[in-house]
Amino acid sequence: MSEEVDQSKRRFLVGMTAATGAVGAAAIAVPFVKSMLPSARAQAAGASVEYDISKLQPGELITVKWRKKPVWILKRTDQNLADLASLEAKLTDSTSDGSKQPDYAKNEHRSRAENKNLLVMVGICTHLGCSPKHFPDLAPAGFEEGWVGGFYCPCHGSTFDLAGRVYKGAPAPSNLEIPKFKFLNETTILVGDDSEGTA
Repeated sequence: MSEEVDQSKRRFLVGMTAATGAVGAAAIAVPFVKSMLPSARAQAAGASVEYDISKLQPGELITVKWRKKPVWILKRTDQNLADLASLEAKLTDSTSDGSKQPDYAKNEHRSRAENKNLLVMVGICTHLGCSPKHFPDLAPAGFEEGWVGGFYCPCHGSTFDLAGRVYKGAPAPSNLEIPKFKFLNETTILVGDDSEGTA
C-alpha cells in the first residue's frame, strides 16, 4: 500500500510557519531597536534653540537655555566693538587660539561677520563652572581704571571682556565658550546649529 504525500499542504504549512516566525522576530526586534534610540528627553536636551532677537536693544543681554546651559545673547554697541581692540594687551588669549569657538567666531569680536554686534556665548566660567555676571558699566566701583564693560565671575575673580576673552592674571584658563549658531533671518537666531540651509 503506497501513501501519497500532499506536497501542496506541506508547502502551505512550511510557508505559514516561516511567516509566523518572521512576524515574531519583527515583534521582538522593534522594541529592542527602539530601546537603543535616544529618548525624547535626550533629544530635547541636545536640540537647537531658536530665539527672536528683534526686540533686543543695544547693550541688552538675555539668557536662553541650551543643553541645560545658560547661553547669553548680547547686543553690543558700536562703542563696545571699538573698545575691544584697545584691550588686547590686557588679555590672556586675545586671538582666541586656545579657546573653544567655531572657526567663524575666531576673531576680535568673536561673532559672525554678518552681525558683529551680536555676541552668543555660553555663560559658564572656564575656571570652575560658575556663572559670571555682566557688568556693562564703564569703570564701576571695584573694577580697575579703564574698565569698559565685560563679565566678572564672583566665585574666584575671573574677568572677561565683552567678547568673552579672559583678562591676564585671572584664574580662568581660557576665554568663554562660543557655541555653534546661525541667523535664520534678520530677527531670528538658532543656537546649537550652524549647518547650511534651513533648520
